[in-house]
Amino acid sequence: ITQGDLVGSLHAARATGGFDRRFRQLAKVTLLIIDDFGLKPMRPPHDEDFHDLIAERYERVSTMLTSNLDFAEWGDVFPANRMLGVATLDRLRHGAYRLILEGDSFRAPRPLPESPKNTIAKGAKNTHS
Repeated sequence: ITQGDLVGSLHAARATGGFDRRFRQLAKVTLLIIDDFGLKPMRPPHDEDFHDLIAERYERVSTMLTSNLDFAEWGDVFPANRMLGVATLDRLRHGAYRLILEGDSFRAPRPLPESPKNTIAKGAKNTHS
């Protein structure tokens, strides 16, 4: 689940009266993988919900985050409450393994494969002169 989807699902659950149930579900998942951490900064109450979830999971079950940010930039994800960010990141960092993957993005632009459609498009003339 992405960070945005995670906090969005908690927000939606709060609006429909199902926050406690959704929170408990996420808190007990054996391995929660949170993708795109830090892609967008978290604002209240999303940052607080995220912290509460990480605190609830701390030293009980595993949490894995993926991010394109350097670890030193993770605090910027909590712009409204830096202390909350520090507390959350302390829990995430304690006992953690850090893997740094280097290399080209698998989403890097690649040349289009040759196909009849591409050939026709390349040879087409501009009719809007």
